[in-house]
Parts: sequence; C-alpha cells; structure tokens
Amino acid sequence: MGQQQVNQIEAGHIFVEDIRDAMVANRRMARSMNVEIYSRRLETFRVTETIGRRPGLPPRSYRVDLRNRQCDCRRFQTLHYPCAHVVAACAKVNLNVEQFFEDVYTLNRTLGVWENEFPVLPDLSTWEVLPITFELVPDRGLRRNPRGRPQSTRIRNEMDIREKSDGTRCGLCRLAGHNRSKCPQRNYHVGQSSRSGRN
Repeated sequence: MGQQQVNQIEAGHIFVEDIRDAMVANRRMARSMNVEIYSRRLETFRVTETIGRRPGLPPRSYRVDLRNRQCDCRRFQTLHYPCAHVVAACAKVNLNVEQFFEDVYTLNRTLGVWENEFPVLPDLSTWEVLPITFELVPDRGLRRNPRGRPQSTRIRNEMDIREKSDGTRCGLCRLAGHNRSKCPQRNYHVGQSSRSGRN
C-alpha cells in the first residue's frame, strides 16, 4: 500500500484516488449549476441546480459559505472536501478549489500511515503462550433462569406504573370481585351458550 502511494506521488497526484474520482463527478455536476454571488467579501453564494436530481422534483438551491466552509447540502462540512456546489462557487470567482481539502486526503498523509513496515509473523506453533495466572468466575446474578417465564430486564419508570384498578373483573358478567370460574351467573351463561348452539 505504501508503494502505491509513492507511485501516485511520482505520477504527480496530490490527493488520494477516491477523492480524485469524487471531484471529477463534482466538477461535472457543477457545470449545470447557476451561481449568484451574495457577498464577495464574505465569500457567500447561492447555488441553484438547474437539472433536478429526480424527475418531477423542482431544482433546489443551496447556500455556500466558503469562509466558514459550509454548504446547505452538508457534504462540505461533513466530508471535509468540496461538494459540487462549492466547486461551482469557486469556478464563478476563479478560486482554487484545492485549498478547501483537508490534509487527510493528501497522498503525503496516507503515505505516513503505510510507511511503517509490519514484521513477518512467526509460525503459530512457535508462539510463546504465557500460563493463565487468574481464574474467570462467572457472575451468577447475570445468569438466565432456564425455567419459567423470561424476566424483563428493562428499567421501569412512572410511565410503566398501571393506574389502580378495582381488581379483576369476571370474563362472563364483567363485574368485579370474582373471576369466571366463581361467577354466580356461570350456570346461566353456560345454559345460554348450549341453547344457542342447538339453534
């Protein structure tokens, strides 16, 4: 990888290949944009895309602030290299767009990453393995109970507290104080359901 960086530097390149490819695309898009100079002193512009990116959508306009390195599309301040709107603004006032690249995209910087050589690793069988001097003890409090219903580990707050109800209600008569099996009207409901089944 280091040799690749050296080869690109010797070929006269300044920036890494991915950035060069991105800038080719940005320059192509910038040609179809209209640029209005808002303030030459403050280096602010309004850039309008004349060709909509998606069919049916009107073209959008973006505010570009070269001094503060910002564009409304947010690519400029996020990626730290010029977006198509910044390229169009620089072309309008004959500014060198390369001054707005961060150093991390230069080949000299990436060469620094790869200039350290990695030693050849010896065969795995020759590695010296130190004896384990400690014992791993599992925390029994964190074990999952294999039986029964799974317990929720969610931290509860006031939103989870149910409003106080008047106890359980019967599934048959809807009255409180008893359940379906102890309902005084159980025989009546059972008789009703058997008659309706015959009809």
